[in-house]
Amino acid sequence: MKTNTLGYPRIGDHRELKRACEKFWKGEISESQLRDDAKSVKSKNWFTQKEAGIDLIPSNDFSFYDQVLDMSLLVGAIPDRFKTLQENKADSLALYFAMARGYQQNGLDITAMEMTKWFDTNYHYIVPEFSANQQFSLQSDKIVAEFEEAKVLGIITKPVIIGPVSYLLLGKEKEAGFHRITLLEKLLPVYDALLQKLSDIGVQHIQIDEPYLAMDLSKEEQNAFQKAYTSLSRHNEKLALHLTSYFGAYQQNLTLALNLPVKSIHLDLTKAGNELNQIITNADFKHSEKQLSLGVVNGRNIWKCNYAYALPYIKEATKVLGNERVLLSSSCSLLHVPCDLELENNTTALNPEIKSWMAFAKQKLNELYDLKQLSTDANYQDSAVYLANQKVFSNRNNSLQLHNYAVKDEVKALTKHHTQRNTSFSQRSVLQREHLKLPDFPTTTIGSFPQTASIRKNRARFRKGEINKSQYEDYIAQKTRDAIHWQEDIGLDVLVHGEFERNDMVEYFGELLEGFAFTRFGWVQSYGSRCVKPPIIFGDVAHTQEMTVQWSTYAQSLTEKPVKGMLTGPVTILQWSFVRDDQPRAETCKQIALAIRKEVAALEKAGIHIIQVDEPALREGLPLRKSDWKNYLQWAVDAFKIASSGVQDSTQIHTHMCYSEFNDIIESIAAMDADVITIECSRSQMELLDAFADFQYPNDIGPGVYDIHSPRVPSKEEMTELLEKAKQVIASDKLWVNPDCGLKTRAWEETNVALRNMVATAKGLREEKTLIND
Repeated sequence: MKTNTLGYPRIGDHRELKRACEKFWKGEISESQLRDDAKSVKSKNWFTQKEAGIDLIPSNDFSFYDQVLDMSLLVGAIPDRFKTLQENKADSLALYFAMARGYQQNGLDITAMEMTKWFDTNYHYIVPEFSANQQFSLQSDKIVAEFEEAKVLGIITKPVIIGPVSYLLLGKEKEAGFHRITLLEKLLPVYDALLQKLSDIGVQHIQIDEPYLAMDLSKEEQNAFQKAYTSLSRHNEKLALHLTSYFGAYQQNLTLALNLPVKSIHLDLTKAGNELNQIITNADFKHSEKQLSLGVVNGRNIWKCNYAYALPYIKEATKVLGNERVLLSSSCSLLHVPCDLELENNTTALNPEIKSWMAFAKQKLNELYDLKQLSTDANYQDSAVYLANQKVFSNRNNSLQLHNYAVKDEVKALTKHHTQRNTSFSQRSVLQREHLKLPDFPTTTIGSFPQTASIRKNRARFRKGEINKSQYEDYIAQKTRDAIHWQEDIGLDVLVHGEFERNDMVEYFGELLEGFAFTRFGWVQSYGSRCVKPPIIFGDVAHTQEMTVQWSTYAQSLTEKPVKGMLTGPVTILQWSFVRDDQPRAETCKQIALAIRKEVAALEKAGIHIIQVDEPALREGLPLRKSDWKNYLQWAVDAFKIASSGVQDSTQIHTHMCYSEFNDIIESIAAMDADVITIECSRSQMELLDAFADFQYPNDIGPGVYDIHSPRVPSKEEMTELLEKAKQVIASDKLWVNPDCGLKTRAWEETNVALRNMVATAKGLREEKTLIND
């Protein structure tokens, strides 16, 4: 029996890769220095796994930005607008980062590729772009270089790639008239050449990720899997192909997966435990030599593995298949959990009792090793390791910290009334227009302004006790005053306070709610160099204090223009946290919704008449299978409505969503009944608006005209062109003008220019409308 990890966090224990990349982008270090920093992260990861007793250690799971973008470079799927950078023989990282972030220098102005969520996680990937005449060729040597790099260190790794079918399905067609899956014939020779190259340099095992096997597939897509792996099976003699799917069950794709000519298939037991018996009793699989990788350790959450749950699965599989045909693995890549719990020593705020229930990536390696040892012990239930593990779960189940019975009673008392506004949008909107007196094409931002080094430094000084609360709040007040005056100066219509007091849109609220715990080093990559530190929901969630009223009302006192109150919605708080696994997620979400409802009421009582309840993660939480959507959407939409519906008709409720495909869930978005929804649209060139137009979405919409995930600054002309596209499908009197997302990660210089361009665009549209009406 061998242990197997599907991927390891690549940011470094202390976010070394983030800092190195950002220094490189600023020109503070060379490409050579960046690559040296990356080597340090990779080598530490490999040695950490080797020392933990992992047998199949991955390589090529490292990425400077995103593994899907890496595949696009590897197979030569480089959009035409980046060809100039190629022709100028720009170094590979300049081209690579331009594809991810856009490029605006040396007389070139190139927009970035689209970015969207990686299945139902908070990780973002760069979306491949395909044309009907798409050509592929083997270009990048990164995968070879990393194998050789590890080999020099004495570690023979298992390279990881995204499989050909999932790679195509992860992309999108940039022109009408064809389906990207038809490009498989052109793509397979590149995969064939890659596998041959890897075989030639001594690779023995390769992990091929095909997460689309956990999705609903058309007959054509299922046939594509059969065609792809029949073609690639020619390498079976020298190269063990480990087919890996995760995040869900195979369901109707199970027979297909079992029959593919590969060395092993992976089963995510945290999501599909009921499929184990189907696999090991399948006659063809049972009597073959194929291995089964058991994803027994959860790669998506930070709770310890319950050995009483995992070991029966292992015993069941080995009884039928034997030890040699079973691999013990993480359920998915450990990319989605923090690096090392050992960093959370006694100097952090993490409660020792709660910490004892947890395991980060490094500790999950130890769990795999434990399970391997225990699985061969007939009397494992008497072993010290097993008993210690079970004591943890007994202590957690009986902990007094988990339960707040007053909250439980409040949730039980919720009725349909709590999910409804008093009147319809058509009635409310009249009152809101009279009350707010906003112009046509009102301008606003999504909420946050740049979090400068000075802001972060002052927050750190306050946390360390180097400055007192009064000094810290004086600093935040000055930043807020500056932001309000600047917004008035550039001519924005609906202002925000800037969120200078907030570390993160979820962490900030979690710190002020009961039932949350926090780490100091629990960082997880969200996209590129962007890392988040998810809160940990360990118990019942309760609102015990006002969270946003102080700074919202202070900002409103500085201006006659309306200032939005800014809140994070219940689904997003749930989705972007590590969530307790001892009760249904829907129940936890209701508790959060109730807490946010109380904050909404406090803001309205304090005189805030526009309140934004952000739900960027609503689409992200959607189950992979459509058959499971209805139940999720019901409780997710209800949670938003519980949070936002307890206000007067004249109070305007906004929400925000980003990087989502809306077509399939547009009815549910409409059912949320937000007065204004702002969405990401600029990278997709307003394509995402089509869903709202086709559905005839009744409420107001702010399609983003400024891609904040790229450092390039869009011109007034570019924004005008985007809004002209929007006007073709959405009535002008329903259009707002705003960026794609919050501006926290941007610099002030580019923010100032971009937002001035945005305001000028809105004014131009108003003038045009006035001329037409005259």
